Amino acid sequence: MDDADRAIINRIQSDFPITSRPYLAIARELGLEEDEVINRLIILRKNGVIRRIGANFVPGRLGFVSTLCAARVPQEKIAQFSETVNQYQGVTHNYRRDNKYNIWFTFIAESMEQIEAYLKEIASKTGVTDILNLPAAKVYKIKAQFDV
Repeated sequence: MDDADRAIINRIQSDFPITSRPYLAIARELGLEEDEVINRLIILRKNGVIRRIGANFVPGRLGFVSTLCAARVPQEKIAQFSETVNQYQGVTHNYRRDNKYNIWFTFIAESMEQIEAYLKEIASKTGVTDILNLPAAKVYKIKAQFDV
């Protein structure tokens, strides 16, 4: 990565331009050409530096609820369990942790009842019944901006 790559990464982390040509707006801010910004982002994505570019929404403001879930999954069922969880449209993250509750995922849906029904389905499909539903008592939103 060179200085231009770092500048692009720093710029796109927050306050992404809401315009028909956001990469042109970014290019102008950074003194680059639009095609150069796009091509650099393509390469950064191919190289695994950038996983995705997308919006983050506050579920409650859109009429949804969200929760953090944790499951205690036997080693031999981790792949099947994770694959099953990932089939649900409202799952936004799914990751493994070194803990007795070793699979953690976030769920967004229209109601907590819907999430609870999905968790029962997941338990039924996978045989994993030790799944915690951990809705936030209070939401703290931080801006995750990392200077590259």
